[in-house]
Amino acid sequence: MKEQPLYKQIQEKIKEQVRLGILRPGDRVGSEKELSQLYRVSQITTKNALIGLAEEGWVNRIQGKGTFVSPQSAQMRPAPASPTLIGVIFPSMKTRVDQQLLNFIEQYAYEEGFQILLRITRESAEGETQSVRQLMDMGIKGLIIFPTEAEIYNETIIQLSFDKFPVVLIDRFFKNIRVSRVTTDNIQGTFDAITYLLNKGHRHIAYISPEITNSVTEDRAAGYENAYLEQQFPIDKTLWCLLSLQTIQQGRAKDEIAEFLKEREHVTAIFTVNVQLAHFVYNYLRDYDLLDRIELITFDDPELPDVSYVAQNIEEISQKSIEFLKIQLQGTEAPLQHLEPATLRLKNES
Repeated sequence: MKEQPLYKQIQEKIKEQVRLGILRPGDRVGSEKELSQLYRVSQITTKNALIGLAEEGWVNRIQGKGTFVSPQSAQMRPAPASPTLIGVIFPSMKTRVDQQLLNFIEQYAYEEGFQILLRITRESAEGETQSVRQLMDMGIKGLIIFPTEAEIYNETIIQLSFDKFPVVLIDRFFKNIRVSRVTTDNIQGTFDAITYLLNKGHRHIAYISPEITNSVTEDRAAGYENAYLEQQFPIDKTLWCLLSLQTIQQGRAKDEIAEFLKEREHVTAIFTVNVQLAHFVYNYLRDYDLLDRIELITFDDPELPDVSYVAQNIEEISQKSIEFLKIQLQGTEAPLQHLEPATLRLKNES
């Protein structure tokens, strides 16, 4: 395609500034000399550009004063498109993973022309239900939901799936319910971590987790078991410390973990399913001078020295959730699923 003449290119750039509201009616446009310096063209070229804009009604040229955006140019600007409202529901914003997820979701939502309305449930199933209803009343067109830790099968969310309302679940999800979801491969991530420890000669590997109440805790426990089963080692469930949600919420998890480990001096490695528990364990090991004897691995980066971890691809999960929501908004009804690989990152090896 033949390239536009230079004066036409300058005209299009000025028109775009008017359309975007950068230049408004009454604003002064650069002079022929100023525009020639800005675009590195001759003043004949910029004069032709301004004459053409005046003939089309975009600018008014006033002798001795300059060139100004015309009042009728406002009629040439397209009406601003209303952004598509989408709801985003999170259980909390306490962890770095939560914050990174929201950051990338907002970024990719913005790129698609979506505007997000955020609600925090504080791990409350009732709060989750209220959030869905409030956002629906505000006219949202779709939802991205990070379900509560207890993962009660929220009837409100299930009803949305029956109504074919665009919904994407991230991280945790409802098994056997047809809802689009994006999650990390928690089974494989934990499997890789435990296999790494077993291959180093560890046999007594403690497993510390909240009680198994959702898809994440269930899959990470399965990853631990699969690693032992593949190498045909017996699984000792007395090395499992499953903390009730109430214990964690009431701040008693640190003490329970300490009591658990004191009674199991034969443990040589520990796997924790999240960063909060990793910090409790690390502090215990440090206080009892056990960091050199007991190896610790966790899910997500705990930002602790020499602690390896299973990394989630937070940006990809966020991008996929927006992508899946967009596909549904365009009319696709079949539930979409994406399982994002996790990566074992070793801190104590080069």
